[in-house]
Amino acid sequence: MSKSLYDTLGISPNASADEIKKAYRKLARKYHPDICKEPECEEKFKEINAAYEILSDPQKRKQYDQYGDAMFGGQNFHDFAQQNFQGGMDLDEILRSIFGGGFGSFKSSYSSSGGFGGFSFEDFTQPNLDLKAKITIPFRTAVLGGTHSVSINGETFDVRIPAGVKNGDTLRIRGKGRHYKGRRGDLLLKVEVAPDPEYERIGNDLYKKIDVPLKVAIFGGKLKVPTLEKEITLKIPKNIKCNQKFRVKGMGVMDRKTKEKGDLYLRANIVLPKAEELDSELAKMMQEKLPGGDDA
Repeated sequence: MSKSLYDTLGISPNASADEIKKAYRKLARKYHPDICKEPECEEKFKEINAAYEILSDPQKRKQYDQYGDAMFGGQNFHDFAQQNFQGGMDLDEILRSIFGGGFGSFKSSYSSSGGFGGFSFEDFTQPNLDLKAKITIPFRTAVLGGTHSVSINGETFDVRIPAGVKNGDTLRIRGKGRHYKGRRGDLLLKVEVAPDPEYERIGNDLYKKIDVPLKVAIFGGKLKVPTLEKEITLKIPKNIKCNQKFRVKGMGVMDRKTKEKGDLYLRANIVLPKAEELDSELAKMMQEKLPGGDDA
């Protein structure tokens, strides 16, 4: 009986749970789209994840060990996965239908027609009910989270935006996709974040330019600075330079995975007063006493 899920992870059918995890981590690092830029890496990464989802779950692994690749219509897992990727189908949804448990509801009786509990591979031909769309959200909503109004297929509703969402992220809105035979798919919203005139985001850190009066730049002092969250008081040391950065820890963007926040960096823009706005005596003294420049 062919069992190609084990081949996908490069392990034997007798591999222990620790060996499965170790093999998965090694392959996931190798084929992660952020590391491997070859066109086939993304699909390979999906296959590896799907194989691990099944083999790392004792119940799903037991089912697979019993029936092998018969669960995929007799195809090896690579061919089965490629067929569904190219067909635009959601492999996760198909595996949920096959394995149940963490993937979804599933009756364990296997039928000779090539499926489980009445499920057959003919069901793969059902239309993809998920609907894809793009939204542009304000920069501040992306950083802090909130709601954003969306109009799809004549229906208008508010979507919850999690704090820390970034350009290219996809939000899944349950039950807002297409209808088919009493079922409804999901809405997949690809996010575009509008630029902000004050802030720049790099990773989970925020950058903002602040004006610092010449007096404070030379002699030091305290400066009130509005931020996305609240107004803060920044302590400025003496003799700072233009574009000098000040770090405000923990006031950046929330990382959606780790739930840790980045930092806020404030860049100093030293504001020079105009000569005609200075007190005449001060202007004369500065002209005479300030270092630099040659007399005409």
